[in-house]
Amino acid sequence: MNFDSALTKTYDFFIKLIQSIDLEKIVIKIISVLVILLIASIVYKISVRIVDKLIAKQKKFKVGLDEKRVKTISVVLKSFLKYTIYFFAFSAILYQFFGAISLTFASIGGVAIGLGAQNLIKDIVNGFFMVFEDQFSVGDYIHVGDKGGIVQSIGLRLIKLKDFNGDIHIIPNGSVGQITNHSRSDMRVLVDVDIAYEEDIDRVTSILEGVCQEFKGNDKIVEGPKVLGVSALKDSGVTFSIWATAKPMTQWECEREIRKHVKKALDMEGVEIPYPKRTIYSVQQK
Repeated sequence: MNFDSALTKTYDFFIKLIQSIDLEKIVIKIISVLVILLIASIVYKISVRIVDKLIAKQKKFKVGLDEKRVKTISVVLKSFLKYTIYFFAFSAILYQFFGAISLTFASIGGVAIGLGAQNLIKDIVNGFFMVFEDQFSVGDYIHVGDKGGIVQSIGLRLIKLKDFNGDIHIIPNGSVGQITNHSRSDMRVLVDVDIAYEEDIDRVTSILEGVCQEFKGNDKIVEGPKVLGVSALKDSGVTFSIWATAKPMTQWECEREIRKHVKKALDMEGVEIPYPKRTIYSVQQK
């Protein structure tokens, strides 16, 4: 009997609750939220197009910023517009549900948001200085701490790095400390060539210098290449070093090409490249 009574009371409670809900107001508020989000999305897309047009016009100027710098500023502007537009949209949505917020509530909410937004403010300030000081640009190869890769994007809050394995590292701007930029100066090219001890050193040097002369026409090379000479005496051979400087991010390609040319030249001249050898002496017992 008690169970039936409790069930009846529960049923009556939910019926009264449903009857007290103004479905018309709820539907209107939901539609208002959807309209606000739609308007915010349209405004953001229009803003992005305006930024793209301004960037395209800037590229036509005879005197302007370099391409990486322009791309970086474009990404940061789009990030700023995105956060600003959706912040106002979120504020409008809150107004739809809660109306005008009292001064006391706003003060308490402001303190709570301020305490929670310390990291956000730090991210934004640090991001601003990184862009203003031109520490790196989109497309640069950098290291932030132990994470390295190509800069994919720079936002108000974070940067995205893509390493050579394809992994994306997302780093908040506020946690960025020491930065190593590998794309702002010419990079070293160093190729070691091992030659057998039986070969004539002067002859090998002449062959390698010929390779260097042929390679000087490469448009990726800034200085060199040149033969530094014998850099090591190893167990099975003599090591020659070839040095050069190349444009940023092309050093690995240049090293591969130099090795390829060296191998062809040494094969053509019959120069032996060392490999591990073992001599076995057989002692016959009488």
